[in-house]
Amino acid sequence: MGLIKGTARARRRFLDLLLSQTYSGYLALLQGYAQSLRSRNALLKQRHLDEASLDGFSEQLVKFGSEIVRMRSELLPRISPLARLAYRRISNDAEELKLEYHPSVKVDFARELALGRERDRSYRATLIGPHRDDIRLLLNDRSAAQFGSEGQKRSIAIALKMAQAEYVTGLRGSPPILLIDDVMGELDIKRRSGLLPLLERAHQAHGQVFMTCTEENWPRELSASLQRWEVRGGVLEKV
Repeated sequence: MGLIKGTARARRRFLDLLLSQTYSGYLALLQGYAQSLRSRNALLKQRHLDEASLDGFSEQLVKFGSEIVRMRSELLPRISPLARLAYRRISNDAEELKLEYHPSVKVDFARELALGRERDRSYRATLIGPHRDDIRLLLNDRSAAQFGSEGQKRSIAIALKMAQAEYVTGLRGSPPILLIDDVMGELDIKRRSGLLPLLERAHQAHGQVFMTCTEENWPRELSASLQRWEVRGGVLEKV
């Protein structure tokens, strides 16, 4: 739920984890950017600013940051249709989900960083860059965090994770393992039924799905292909 109701950091992390899973060089970019950002911020906190060092770390920040923004911008149009379709299935076409990437850099990172230099010095921190980006989640063009019900927010969270799984499957050729913790208890009957086709697709692709629940509240259609275990008194038994 932090993806929807939490800070922008949780949504950036969603993109960064997915890119790190699917592109080998992305994690190194993130690490390079984080190190440059820490160093630049440490300089900005000093009473006597070393302008030459600040220029050097600013160049590194732009080098890594521009590539991060580019890769995030390219990822969102690929993941967005998958999330939109997953949400439509879960919600039974009740609303339209839209994902919008909002980078803090509007056009030219180097120029905008230079223009904001005095402001950064005043705040003693770097106020522009991919560490300030966000993804807006909209239902029928309205903020899901602000106007969505709890059921809608939970459905979006599930749709984003299912989209992540489908995206990884498409690139890797095999589905990831899905770990679903008591999600059925958080959805009404209609939304539980809407989740069924997504689980069926994972099953047809020979993917493993592990689900936990405190009662058998999943759609009846799933029951035929389930293997059940029960934990009672700390003991695991196959049912």
